Amino acid sequence: MVKFGKGFLVLLGITHSDTEENADYLVKKLCKLRVFRDENDKMNLGLKDVNGELLIISQFTLYADCSQGNRPSFIEAAKPDKANALYEYFCDECAKNDIKVEKGIFGADMKVSLLNDGPVTIIIEK
Repeated sequence: MVKFGKGFLVLLGITHSDTEENADYLVKKLCKLRVFRDENDKMNLGLKDVNGELLIISQFTLYADCSQGNRPSFIEAAKPDKANALYEYFCDECAKNDIKVEKGIFGADMKVSLLNDGPVTIIIEK
């Protein structure tokens, strides 16, 4: 069981057209995102400022297309070999920013619990 304190739970969806360039953009944005409150109660602090951590979970279902019928299509999600390679790259690049990174198990059926301390849920895309 992986536990961590203050930080981000990242659900990472990877599509067939994603590249390392896309991942680099997301890593930079994520690692510098200022959403933690400072002494003036302003969202002004980043992960490093609060000694935050990342839990990164590969989540192909983010690319579910439910526009037709009642069963989602996952055709936009990257194939497992490409998705796993880009997921590992993303996690490694985040760790290079001196941020503690915990990972899910790629392709596993995991039970993930979140205690959301604040009203912040953000989608970042390139």
